[in-house]
Amino acid sequence: MLWIKALHIVFIISWFAGLFYLPRIFVNLAQEIETVTTERLLLMARKLYRFTSMLAVPAVLFGSILVWLQYGADNPDGFKMPGWMSAKLAVVLLVLGYHFACGSILKKFEKNANLRGHVWFRWFNEVPVILLLVIVVLVVIKPF
Repeated sequence: MLWIKALHIVFIISWFAGLFYLPRIFVNLAQEIETVTTERLLLMARKLYRFTSMLAVPAVLFGSILVWLQYGADNPDGFKMPGWMSAKLAVVLLVLGYHFACGSILKKFEKNANLRGHVWFRWFNEVPVILLLVIVVLVVIKPF
């Protein structure tokens, strides 16, 4: 179980690194006016989104295995989780939603259909920081 937990943490860190950087590229794309630079930023964003998506899969997979081993497998009381874990999983769903929102935003930039400015993307860039903070507090403090 410790190996699975270690792999889960590594893939979470890697996934979030992409979620921290991709919106920064969006900030630059929203400000850029040169076609050559825009194309370079779009290439970077596409590659980062694809790689970040690949990292999300094992992060979620190893996390699911941990939940199953901790609360489901051979549990005589049935599948029961503490409140903090249920809250954490709800926040993970928000992280997945944020990830897919990044993919949608990328498609808009590729179609030259983005209507948002760089200030909006600067705020959007803070969302994964807040989500990660909530997850860490839930896992470490276990408030309920």
